[in-house]
Amino acid sequence: MKMNINKSIGVLGITVALSLLTPGCKKALDVLPFSSFTDATAFTSQERVEAAINGVYDAAQSGFYAGGAVRGYPFGAANITQGDMRGEDMLNNALFYQVTYEATYNPTSANQDFMFQTLYALINKANLTIEGVQGAITNNIVTAEIGNAYIGEARFLRALAHHELVVNFARPYRDGNGSQMGIIYREKGINGQAAIEEARAQTRTSVGDNYAKILDDLNFAETNLPETQTGANKTYRASKAAAIALKSRIYLHMGDWPKVVEEGNKLVPATAPFQSAIGGWRLEADPATPFTTGGWQGNESIFSVRNASTDNPGVNGALGNMLGTTATGGRALVRISPILYNLPEWLCTDRRRNMMITITEGTKVNYLSNKYKDPTTSTDPAPQIRYAEVLLNLAEAESRIGGGVSERGLALLNAVRNRSVDADAQFGIGDFANKNELISAILVERRIEFAAEGKRWMDIHRNAVDPDFSIGGIPAKIGTGVAGTSFYECGAGSTPYTTAVAALPYSDHRFIWPIPLSELQSNKNYEQNPVY
Repeated sequence: MKMNINKSIGVLGITVALSLLTPGCKKALDVLPFSSFTDATAFTSQERVEAAINGVYDAAQSGFYAGGAVRGYPFGAANITQGDMRGEDMLNNALFYQVTYEATYNPTSANQDFMFQTLYALINKANLTIEGVQGAITNNIVTAEIGNAYIGEARFLRALAHHELVVNFARPYRDGNGSQMGIIYREKGINGQAAIEEARAQTRTSVGDNYAKILDDLNFAETNLPETQTGANKTYRASKAAAIALKSRIYLHMGDWPKVVEEGNKLVPATAPFQSAIGGWRLEADPATPFTTGGWQGNESIFSVRNASTDNPGVNGALGNMLGTTATGGRALVRISPILYNLPEWLCTDRRRNMMITITEGTKVNYLSNKYKDPTTSTDPAPQIRYAEVLLNLAEAESRIGGGVSERGLALLNAVRNRSVDADAQFGIGDFANKNELISAILVERRIEFAAEGKRWMDIHRNAVDPDFSIGGIPAKIGTGVAGTSFYECGAGSTPYTTAVAALPYSDHRFIWPIPLSELQSNKNYEQNPVY
């Protein structure tokens, strides 16, 4: 049966998943829209298979929003801005992200609704592509080696999307060792009424089941993906290193420290200088380099989601617009919070402070991240995995294993930190009285290193029940748009500012997002999160 899928049919994890199969102007990735050919001809040549894979990446970059607008959902920009707005280190300056920032969302809130929708739409496009490529292998359109590499890319993106759902709509793995209610993990494409009904019969499984399926996808991807992608695809297409790096992140969320070490060791040698034997990934000498035109395709950015002037989230979604200064056409909606700026651990001489710019509005001065520099044509990629994360994942896991201060954990921390601080400020083994002091330093380093990259919520979420490093739930925040000049004082801690947005305990139902009403109305089997 051929369906009319030119727009959303009004349901989400199931039929709205069909909405990204619509025709459209997707020039940046040279995408052949699924609806431009029938199922019988979609995978009849390697060129068409390639176009279908590009379509999955396009679904990651430019999902729909209310009225069909493109706002960078889910991974073109939205997962970064939403991840930052759930934490305390970035400051919301207007109504745009206020619902997320102040945790006042409900089942009809747009940002949560469309994140859910577009993640499942991406998953569905990945699933349809996996099935199509499997058929192409069977029909000798592509070899098994080539076809499985394509499938590996689709399964990598499927894993990435499902994990984004888990960390926003479910409790962390470490709360009950995976026993909490997870999300529905979709592994079959939905392209007709029979498939819709089959999908509607699925129910939410446990977080543990979700993580097992994510790891299964990533293990397949690791086995079948090339060590490196070529040319302009180096960063923008998944590689073996990207799959391994994402696995290290998944095991970190599970609290499986030995497995983090096992995966990390595939990409990180035993001693410095740290450069991956797979793909040659390494840190750039300057912390600003990964966010330059050459740096996006450089040595450190293992996987980013491409944006381009011909196919971008525009003023309401691109990173350069959301975080960029108004002096160059940005909107400065997401700013550096005094909570991060004033951290005593973030040294005033740290070179990452040079990656900020100021914005003056009357008597108010705020700080902005300068990681994203193109608000005009919105070409800044959305960074998802950098080699710095691999090193800090491994540093934390090494430091959590055993009873003393880990020398390797310290060396890995220093590899990231030392490129930004002066020699007289660098850590030595004697600076830490015990392992927890080192782990704490690593967690702070993540806040500094990944500011404006959307990773703060992931660390809050995964450590929510950690006996030593939980911050207790959703942290208190500076009020929307109220951070004045007097709030900012390097090294001063919390003394100069007040937090108008109250903290919420982990037990509060708002720690996780509600399942959108649009999904519940269509799919009675998608159980709502408690209290909502």
